[in-house]
Amino acid sequence: MDVLSELLDGVRARGALFRQTTMSGPWSMRFASGSPLTLATMLRGRAWIVPAEGEPVPVSIGDTAIIRGRAPYTVADDPATPPQVVIDSADYCAAEGDAGDSPDGSALLLSGAYTGRGEISERLLHALPEVLVIPAADGRCPLLDLVVEEIVTDRPGQQVMRDRLLDLLLLSTLRTWFDQSDAHAPPWYRAWEDPVVGHALRLLHDDPAHPWTVASLAAKSGVSRAALARRFTAQVGEPPMTYLASWRIDLAADLLRETDATVGSIARRVGYANTFALSVAFKRLRGITPTQHRITAPSPRLGE
Repeated sequence: MDVLSELLDGVRARGALFRQTTMSGPWSMRFASGSPLTLATMLRGRAWIVPAEGEPVPVSIGDTAIIRGRAPYTVADDPATPPQVVIDSADYCAAEGDAGDSPDGSALLLSGAYTGRGEISERLLHALPEVLVIPAADGRCPLLDLVVEEIVTDRPGQQVMRDRLLDLLLLSTLRTWFDQSDAHAPPWYRAWEDPVVGHALRLLHDDPAHPWTVASLAAKSGVSRAALARRFTAQVGEPPMTYLASWRIDLAADLLRETDATVGSIARRVGYANTFALSVAFKRLRGITPTQHRITAPSPRLGE
């Protein structure tokens, strides 16, 4: 399994929230739902996404945007238009809504939000900018028609369908974005095609708990220790063992918030001998202990 597949394999929407909103005239909506990840597309008209930090990003009809992070953001006809409506998790429950004076307005926004932190791996979130946009010309997704149908009808099994459709929309959009030559894909994604570094990455991801050393990794990659260290660092941006430590801690962080497993069992699962060893590494990279991370993790559902 490649790195991207491994990251995306952990994407599991549970209780996905969708909303279709019609806007007209000068309009602006403030999204304050606190979702770790939101997808939005303009089915009609154009808009600007104004993130909590950074510059406004234009979105044209058919474009798909991914907004990362729980900080509030605004979608408007113009970045200067002040928010007229605030959308929170409860508002998402409505299949349709208006933000203007006409239900047949010039703009139609479809948005879908993940509701829990454990549905998206932290390493994937860290790999994404605050806002990314895939132009319609680069990858119109036929799933959008199915999403619209599911949110305007009431049928058995509807929530499961919505969950899976949101997952598929995210996977399709991310794969397109990662494949774009001008996208700022993470170094580990670009390095996957390197015959030596890519092989080393597969070894680390296939068995992160193995007691790897640069020497053993180099031997299995068919190069010298010095050659692997130099090539890996140049391609990925950090030495092999530094990358492995970060990957192990990311895995541990996900397991801590998604499972009730003991810290000791999680430590052994990701390659540390015991709770103490994991705690030392976790605090060095995250600034808190595994137990503190588990306690402070947000609730798995919005509004709980």
